[in-house]
Amino acid sequence: MDVFDELLLGVRGKGAVFGRSVLWPPWSLRFSDGAYLTLCVPLRGAGWIVPEAGEARHVGLGETAIVRGPAPFCFTDDPVNATATEQPTGVREVHWGEDAPDAADRDLELSCSTVLLAAAYDVREQVPQRLLRALPPVVVVPDEQDCSPMRDYLESQIGGGRPGHQIVLDRLLDWLLVCTLRDWFDRPEAEPPGWYGALGDEVAGPVLRAIHEDPAHPWTTAELASRAGVSRTTLAKRFTELVGTGPVAYLTEWRMTLAADLLTRPDLTVGAVARRVGYADAFGFSAAFKRLRGESPSTYRREAAATPVPDRAVPAG
Repeated sequence: MDVFDELLLGVRGKGAVFGRSVLWPPWSLRFSDGAYLTLCVPLRGAGWIVPEAGEARHVGLGETAIVRGPAPFCFTDDPVNATATEQPTGVREVHWGEDAPDAADRDLELSCSTVLLAAAYDVREQVPQRLLRALPPVVVVPDEQDCSPMRDYLESQIGGGRPGHQIVLDRLLDWLLVCTLRDWFDRPEAEPPGWYGALGDEVAGPVLRAIHEDPAHPWTTAELASRAGVSRTTLAKRFTELVGTGPVAYLTEWRMTLAADLLTRPDLTVGAVARRVGYADAFGFSAAFKRLRGESPSTYRREAAATPVPDRAVPAG
């Protein structure tokens, strides 16, 4: 599996659409539900995303925005309106679930300036966060190709009452999110983590792929160097230059990232998690986990289990 695929495998929508807003000026929607990621897709018109800290970003038709939480943000027709705390006149929330919109709603929508589709992702897994933490507060990516037919189909699924339409909608949004992230990290203004760029390197790339393909293997620097076809000294120097840490240190960090997600599973003991990430006993694993994470595996598990799931609500005007 490609490393990028592996990192985003757990980022999946489940009933992800929580707002489809038909808007006409003056309007301002405030998102304060604490989502880790929010996908904003103008189906018609345009607007401004104003994060709690950072510059306002314009998002138009044919563009997709990703806002990294959990801080609140606003989607507005004018950045000055971003501080609105009450529902302004000219904002109507239209939520079409099982029933298709009637003719009056259709006519209203066609006369509006903006139709926004928003979807929230509560990304708790540590694996995708390794990539998503590199995102700026707001990412705006234009369609590299004309995706109008896909957007039209996406919109049609919102108002559809066919069996399974929510699952179809979730997967379409997953597709749009992953494509947007991939396109962003390929843009010159992006600042991806060092290992992302190192995947294409002839020395570091094979080593990274080997680690991700089999993290539980008892890798040594010598064995990893043989995968790259270079000496241990050359591997250590090149890998550290590109990734920021040595290959063995990277392996340990990746194992602890995988372990953090495995520890959220109540069916796995700490010993079982240790074996899955390449440790023969729980003691050595616990020591490594505490050294890198600052707390024991048992403490991490208790805290993760006690963290409530955010309640998905309609954005407040």
